[in-house]
Amino acid sequence: MTQTPAVKGSVRFDAVEKRFGSVVAIRSLSFDIEPGTLVTLLGPSGCGKTTTLRMLAGLEQPTAGRILIGGRDVTNLPANERDVSMVFQSYALFPHMSVGENVAYGLRSGGRPKREAQERAKQGLALVGLDGYAERLPSELSGGQQQRVAVARALVLEPQVLLLDEPLSNLDARLRRHVRTEIRELQQRLGFTAVYVTHDQEEALAVSDRIVVMQAGEIAQAGTPRELYETPASSFIADFIGEANVVPCEVRRREDGRLEARLGDLRHPVRAAPAPTREGAAKLAIRPNAITLGEPGPGRLDGRVASAAYLGDHIEYEVETAHGRLFVVDTAIETVRPVSSDVGIGLHERGVALIPA
Repeated sequence: MTQTPAVKGSVRFDAVEKRFGSVVAIRSLSFDIEPGTLVTLLGPSGCGKTTTLRMLAGLEQPTAGRILIGGRDVTNLPANERDVSMVFQSYALFPHMSVGENVAYGLRSGGRPKREAQERAKQGLALVGLDGYAERLPSELSGGQQQRVAVARALVLEPQVLLLDEPLSNLDARLRRHVRTEIRELQQRLGFTAVYVTHDQEEALAVSDRIVVMQAGEIAQAGTPRELYETPASSFIADFIGEANVVPCEVRRREDGRLEARLGDLRHPVRAAPAPTREGAAKLAIRPNAITLGEPGPGRLDGRVASAAYLGDHIEYEVETAHGRLFVVDTAIETVRPVSSDVGIGLHERGVALIPA
């Protein structure tokens, strides 16, 4: 059996499985998390991401496989012996306790002297930008401030790994953007290991060093945000990580040896991996902002505008083609192409990825 070196803050899932009766929630899950990185478990509802986080926290017991933290096998250890802290979706702050008492609660429960716990709570609040808030009640704080209190309460325990379960789901869209930036800056500044669960693709792209996309209890693809966005391994990934038009195409090899995708008269060089090494049927994932609209003509894909919506800084079109309906985001707002008008479709070099059939 493979041994993992004792590296503080590292995480390993080794063929972990979780069953609930006859239902398999997690199937032979294996991945590694490097110390000092923020890794996001991303996926739709029911994919197994929260179950995976709960097994890491010790709140669920794996049916099979091993979980290691810092090189130590913690598979059968209770939650309080795993050296992890968790920030819950609801923050779980005690309403009758002051902010300082909330942050110090875990330290006091662990037997730390009152004065030491208070001092470390003060330091923890300063870390998250809430110096001077110790005497306030949670009800006197905004949602973003309450979220930061929950993070401070977890950090003062100095865990090897910080776990965050949908930490921004209770915030409005504008505040979510602000607080996710704060979390990322704090993680990078302090260098702790974090495992972040969300179903929000934009949030995952913004905060992560690596993303593990889950589907039906398995890993659909893992990689950096750029790798997943620019080189999706499947139609599911292409459509889930940002919007994409997934259309059938033919792959042919050019005289210079490179591959190109063909959609009618449109030819597009294939730069992104993974790409098939042989010619034949495949699928092309096209980002909405990678499509250019012009007049019909040679070398373009013929289309007809089905709908157009002006949204201030861009126009959203749906265009009917022989390869299906395409969703287009066009920043050329000076001219709105009318519904039922004929257009010629071209593609930018970036934002187009080949998916093997």
